[in-house]
Amino acid sequence: MLSPGREVAGVGEEDPPLAPGSPPGAERRAAGALEAEILAILREADGPLSPGEVRQRLALRPQPGSPRGELSYSTVVTIVSRLHAKGLLARQRAGRGFTYTPVDEASLAASRMSQVLGSEHDHDAVLSRFVSGLSSRDARLLRELLAGDGGPAGGDPGPAGEQG
Repeated sequence: MLSPGREVAGVGEEDPPLAPGSPPGAERRAAGALEAEILAILREADGPLSPGEVRQRLALRPQPGSPRGELSYSTVVTIVSRLHAKGLLARQRAGRGFTYTPVDEASLAASRMSQVLGSEHDHDAVLSRFVSGLSSRDARLLRELLAGDGGPAGGDPGPAGEQG
């Protein structure tokens, strides 16, 4: 088990083994590097992309320090599926498959807050302590949003805006 703050790939440790059939001299991507590349491609896109379109754009993208060669379609599908499961991508049905778009940061943060709040047994106490810790600016914004004055979200309370 690693102590806090210690990185997995430290000095003197061996690199993880390559997949069977990898060409001699091939390198592995750093953990999370492929997810980050795919997220960057989807953020730069003008609209939703299929895994095949993501794969094509990855192949065209200059990747200094990254292993060369194209990824298999199934690898890209696996990565976008994992990103979707983590809540980082939204997906829409497109024919027999899906297309993917990145979830905006505000929606991602709101979703995480809702998940944490929903997982607590003493919901009222957690929400009360959260609200009492808000800055005066944030408390004022929250009051405006609850009063229906719109605000940055355009008045849409979202999934957490249910009446209790």
